[in-house]
Amino acid sequence: MPVPQFPPGFLWGASASAFQTEGAVDADGKGPSGWDAFAAQPGRIKDGTDTTRGTGFHARYREDVALLSGLGADAFRFSISWPRVVPGGSGAVNADGLDFYDRLVDELCAHGITPAPTLYHWDTPLPLEEAGGWLDRDTAYRFAEYAGIVAERLADRVPMWITVNEPAEVTMLGYALGEHAPGRTLLFDALPAAHHQLLAHGLAVRALRAAGADNIGVALSHAPVWTAGDSDEDRAGAELYDTLTNWLFADPLLTGRYPDDAIAALMPGPVADDLKVISTPLDWYGVNYYNPTLVGAPRPEALETFSGFAMPAGLPFGIREIEGYEKTGFGWPVVPEGFTEILTLLHRRYGDRLPPLHITENGCALDEPLADDRRIAYLETHLTALRAAMDAGVDVRGYFTWSLTDNVEWTEGASQRFGLVHIDYETLTRTPKASYAWYRELIRAQKQGQIRKEAVEGAYAAPSE
Repeated sequence: MPVPQFPPGFLWGASASAFQTEGAVDADGKGPSGWDAFAAQPGRIKDGTDTTRGTGFHARYREDVALLSGLGADAFRFSISWPRVVPGGSGAVNADGLDFYDRLVDELCAHGITPAPTLYHWDTPLPLEEAGGWLDRDTAYRFAEYAGIVAERLADRVPMWITVNEPAEVTMLGYALGEHAPGRTLLFDALPAAHHQLLAHGLAVRALRAAGADNIGVALSHAPVWTAGDSDEDRAGAELYDTLTNWLFADPLLTGRYPDDAIAALMPGPVADDLKVISTPLDWYGVNYYNPTLVGAPRPEALETFSGFAMPAGLPFGIREIEGYEKTGFGWPVVPEGFTEILTLLHRRYGDRLPPLHITENGCALDEPLADDRRIAYLETHLTALRAAMDAGVDVRGYFTWSLTDNVEWTEGASQRFGLVHIDYETLTRTPKASYAWYRELIRAQKQGQIRKEAVEGAYAAPSE
């Protein structure tokens, strides 16, 4: 299926994150993160992968930038490791850590690639995590200080910023269900972690702008929630799940309100004042999309899951299997029409309050080492679905596939491969897959099509006076 033409200036990129790729966990003065400590606990990484090596990006970043250049990518979304820059979470700045990102940004700029750093992709400095992490309001203020430190160094060359990535997953998997760092099992008592991440975002936006940064966004996971049945209980379960995974974060950012008064009442601190900070206007809004979720009434006899992780009994909703679709290595259904659905839903829900969008993550985990035809088909169908949403009026400015290379997929270790480039975890050798070549040719064709379109339009333009 040929991918439709995208508008001139559309940004084509790929993504990565620090914990999943950098390795070098104690090099050049880096401090430990909550994820470093969590991954070191026996049994946390399901396949036993040594997460301290990552993909060797810290030592081999020039090689990966060359791969990006070979793609013809316009931009690279990477993350900055907070404990590499401020090992204690506050206080002394690690100059060697900042120097690494300075070199990375210079390397990207030298290849004509826009650096698009994410300031928080889940690696909280361990001292802050041990003091309460995102349950502690102080963490939000420490994050804003760190954001200002990074911007002071890099804002002269970085034209695109992302504050936090997927606070819903941090809240649910890290603090509510205990499947990710820091391994807390607080269920609905985890909601303060959501509020403090949102507050950290708002404070960071202000700190970034004060340091001269602009073009600031956020990266949130969004997906349609489908109702599993026709009963009132099914509808109530789906509505609550939709609120927790989609609107609990987007509504405060874009409207300055929580979607539910009962949830707002559970949030800590001066919530009304905090919401004014949280809703500081954004330049753009990032969407991470993978698949819809089918939700209904709770089923006491069934094992429920969230993103493939077991959920405890007694929750007020139940998650069902979506049948009739191809599955990825994670068991996630491949539903490109869900991409169109969630983007148009965001457009309808927020109207003029929704800034221009960038797709900050989209991809699939498949165990197809080099001839990854299913990944190519996934990308083709999802980009076609993205273009359909744009044709319906959604303002999307760019697309970052997840991910450039295979990486350490959190608790799954090396078992789930999302990359356009294969990583041999023994040698850390990089080998481009068929999807890399496909994406390279897609980007080239898109840019050639734009040039042709501009040339034709120029030939028929009205003569200048």
